[in-house]
Amino acid sequence: MTEPRYREIKRSIVASIRSGMLKPGDRVQSEAEIVEQFGVSRMTANRALRELTDAGLLTRRSGAGTFIADAKPIGHMIEIRNIADEIRARGHAYRSRVLRNDAIKADAKQATLLDVRVGVRLFHSIIVHHEADFPIQLEDRLVLASAAPGYGETDFHQQTPNEYLTRIAPIARVEHRVTAALPDPEVRALLGMQELDPVLVMDRRTWSGDRLVSHATLTHPASRYALTATFEVKLD
Repeated sequence: MTEPRYREIKRSIVASIRSGMLKPGDRVQSEAEIVEQFGVSRMTANRALRELTDAGLLTRRSGAGTFIADAKPIGHMIEIRNIADEIRARGHAYRSRVLRNDAIKADAKQATLLDVRVGVRLFHSIIVHHEADFPIQLEDRLVLASAAPGYGETDFHQQTPNEYLTRIAPIARVEHRVTAALPDPEVRALLGMQELDPVLVMDRRTWSGDRLVSHATLTHPASRYALTATFEVKLD
């Protein structure tokens, strides 16, 4: 099936952003220039630019043209927040790509991460979270099956693991560890990154009651994510 022309135009612009040819603040071709380059109607060119603007990738300035929007979201990584809600609060579209969500028996490494015996039943999910057309987080999560028995049957296109676990196993305690790293080729491909681009990696363990129920490794492209935290200093 032939790809609609407006999607071809969108794909071309997104590819230029991902490759670094277009950066935040750069001007994008006008409708007239797109019409000439792609041989499409003005309506088709307008639709492509309008949909990328609605997705938060472009911004239009009256009398000046269309420009690449700032694609670096500010994430509250230290707080437990639903990534889908964060993205929508910024006015952008959220979608997920579920790579796996199945039941496993804990091997030695997994058992150590969740502080259980080898062979204990777990769920293992891997999900790529997207803001507009950009992948901004790779979530690799292990969940104690006895604490969240329906996890493996949950459709994580409709809700995030955070939403599900917050409801089923309310969080009592959280442990975080954040590091910077260079991703392996598989992670780099999943996050649409260039070679030698670094990532921010958060390892997060959560308890419900006195049970350790989840270990998640959350990987973010460093060039598309900024870490922020807010706290109060109390003076005696």
